[in-house]
Amino acid sequence: MEEPGLNEAIKLYNEPMHTCEHILIQTMVRMFGCGRSMNAHIERKKSKCDYLLADAPTEIQIGELTRKVNEIIDSHLTVYEELISREKASKIADLSKLSAETSETLRIVRVGDYDVFACIGQHVDNTSEWGRFEIISHDFENERWRERFRLV
Repeated sequence: MEEPGLNEAIKLYNEPMHTCEHILIQTMVRMFGCGRSMNAHIERKKSKCDYLLADAPTEIQIGELTRKVNEIIDSHLTVYEELISREKASKIADLSKLSAETSETLRIVRVGDYDVFACIGQHVDNTSEWGRFEIISHDFENERWRERFRLV
């Protein structure tokens, strides 16, 4: 049997921060009904994600977002991957950000039963492998909400 060809990661990500990004994005989708982040920059010390929103989240909503992300982290979810066809993946994950050059076999990453996403980045094995999530700053301009965050 031939090994499936997979796209290679463009860069090495900090595993805890990148896994936390999955949780953050899924929480944003659930809370605000927005799409996955428009753009993300993930680094060890601090990271940022941009979302298209009609209105800026209130401070109360930001507090609730932080609480929910930490609740998921504290659930000690197993993070695992599976290799499946693009067709099968399209039934369980948003593939809208994949390029036409993406391989036919996709690597799907699951964070417990909370998030499922086609991803080539590096991840932890369990959300218990890092501390707390914290939003360190945010801004809103032209329907783009940017949040900067870190793990402490």
